[in-house]
Amino acid sequence: MIKVFGHKSPDTDSTGSPLIWAWYLTEVKGTPAKAVLLGEPNTEAAFVLRRWGLDKPEIIDTVAPGEAVVIVDTNNPAELPAGINDADIQAIIDHHKLVGGLETRGPIDITIRPLACTATILHDLMGADAARMPAPIKGAMLSCILSDTLQFRSPTTTPHDRAVVEALAADLGVSIPDHAAELFAAKSDVSRFSEAELLRMDSKEYEVSGKQLRISVLETTSPGAVLARKAALMAAMPGVADADGADQVLLFVVDILNEEATLLVPNDLVRRMAEASFGCTVSGDTVVLPGILSRKKQIIPALKL
Repeated sequence: MIKVFGHKSPDTDSTGSPLIWAWYLTEVKGTPAKAVLLGEPNTEAAFVLRRWGLDKPEIIDTVAPGEAVVIVDTNNPAELPAGINDADIQAIIDHHKLVGGLETRGPIDITIRPLACTATILHDLMGADAARMPAPIKGAMLSCILSDTLQFRSPTTTPHDRAVVEALAADLGVSIPDHAAELFAAKSDVSRFSEAELLRMDSKEYEVSGKQLRISVLETTSPGAVLARKAALMAAMPGVADADGADQVLLFVVDILNEEATLLVPNDLVRRMAEASFGCTVSGDTVVLPGILSRKKQIIPALKL
């Protein structure tokens, strides 16, 4: 049985894409596969599972040596189980930059394409067999792409991502604006999470200018609700960084509707990084970055000291 999984702190794409690809491997290719998660799905991903009647996959934190796995929505070893290089990695399907560090037992299939969402790539890899997807799997695919594109607002969106969404929505009889609003409402409800949980909810680990960073993004239609907890979030950053082996946590609160991000600035390191990276002047403990929506395309490539 092949295990299919995405990155730690699973968002909608890293929750839905394993389900989509496990269905395809099992039902179309005749290769038994099982979707699993590397952590609890975030609020939006949990909504998607309920909305489309999908069972939450098993949560794992390790893989056994020699265990057959397919990795989707990441190729970064920092976002994968510690023993990943001892597993039998059979394929990687992703839409992020190539990080390096994964090691395989032999040649494998690797597909990395400049599209907004892994689920779009999965649709393409299926070819004509995509039409065989049952409604819940189509719904998961639709939700993944709408989430990753922020309903086509993200600069990572391509015409092809949009075309796949429009075809799926028409097939399912779903209103794109209505479903996107449901997704964003679920994404924005973070009231029950602690500050440490919020800092890890949608985060990735990167080294920038010799600093180990946990780069966290909270995408919301209600940024005020998050920014009201600004002091507590900044107070929690050192503990999260220390526990996770990072030098600093960067938190970008992305306002989906106004298409801007607010970066919390708890210290001089973040101030210097913000000014060097985004050409801004920081005068307080936050800075607003107009037009910044995408960690993958706009934040990670810009970061420097």
